[in-house]
Amino acid sequence: MDVYETLREILDAHPSGAPKSKAFDEILRFLFTPEEAELAAHMSFTPTPAEDIASAAGIPVDEAEYLLEFMADKAVIFSCEKDGALLFGLLPTVPGLFEYPLMRGKGSPLHERLGNLWTKYRKDGLGESFAGNPTPMARVVPVGQAIDSTISIHPYEEVATLIEKAEYIALAQCACRISVGACHAPREVCLFFDGPARFLVERRYAREINREEAQHVLNKAEEAGLVHTSSNSADKAGFICNCCPCCCIILTCRTRLKLEHGFATSGFQPQVNSNTCTGCGICADERCPMQAVEIRNSLAVVDINTCIGCGLCVSACPAGAMILVRRRESPDIPATRKDLGLKVLSEKGKLERFLQMNKGAHKKKMHK
Repeated sequence: MDVYETLREILDAHPSGAPKSKAFDEILRFLFTPEEAELAAHMSFTPTPAEDIASAAGIPVDEAEYLLEFMADKAVIFSCEKDGALLFGLLPTVPGLFEYPLMRGKGSPLHERLGNLWTKYRKDGLGESFAGNPTPMARVVPVGQAIDSTISIHPYEEVATLIEKAEYIALAQCACRISVGACHAPREVCLFFDGPARFLVERRYAREINREEAQHVLNKAEEAGLVHTSSNSADKAGFICNCCPCCCIILTCRTRLKLEHGFATSGFQPQVNSNTCTGCGICADERCPMQAVEIRNSLAVVDINTCIGCGLCVSACPAGAMILVRRRESPDIPATRKDLGLKVLSEKGKLERFLQMNKGAHKKKMHK
């Protein structure tokens, strides 16, 4: 079997998926040399010492270390330090292979081609593969000040809390707007936390920022009408993306690809005060990314089935006539990212395949 197809099959075992496509085959050949792809095909998503990867691939350790470092510098694999040892692991398609290499911007015609290929790949199957079946990988996090102050809020439902939980924060450019370029929304608004953040900063794809700066980024994103999204679990966030409906892979799962389970809505919905609403139309015409609000008889009316509960309509209402209230049926949020991954794998029929792949990788390490 072609080494690039072997690598694709390994990547496809991840919850995010990597469906077969001519566009993705070209992407892999763009990102990995044949030697790199051959070595990557002996890796797993679990970070592993170079010695073990070299043993599995049957090549000298120094050769493996050189290739692994070069791939990590290109941000096509992940690296981290544990107990003084440098470990390397595969990146999933999303978030990972798609975003990381593009975060420095389109610096050449080759990168322009890469961005175009990813855009094509979304339509060719990546979007559908990333979407839930039915549990999504990502969810909307509402604008904090839009929520009714009398409502009890879970920690994972507030972007401010997600930032407070992080030990290390990095700020990077939005790969979606770099690759698609369909709007002029701010680009440097993607937040990463802890392990992924350290990796991106160390490899010069992002810059370290503090909590105050991160909150400023969120405020800027809200002003620009961008939707906060994060991983669909209740523990520490790995990222907060600030998404537009025309470029970003998460929102376009619904706005462009019409995938019902492209992402989870927040647990909230807008409530309009008919006594104070002036029917100005800002919520409908300028703020709602889903076109879920319309003005009828000088009053804002929300289609709850289309609404994603982002709160952008509320935060921009000049009359203060809208608040976010709890939905009758809130989305079921997995407790941890591990729980999320296992649930998604099970629903997509990939659990046994994913576990077998990692089990096989560990066996190779044991018999070095």
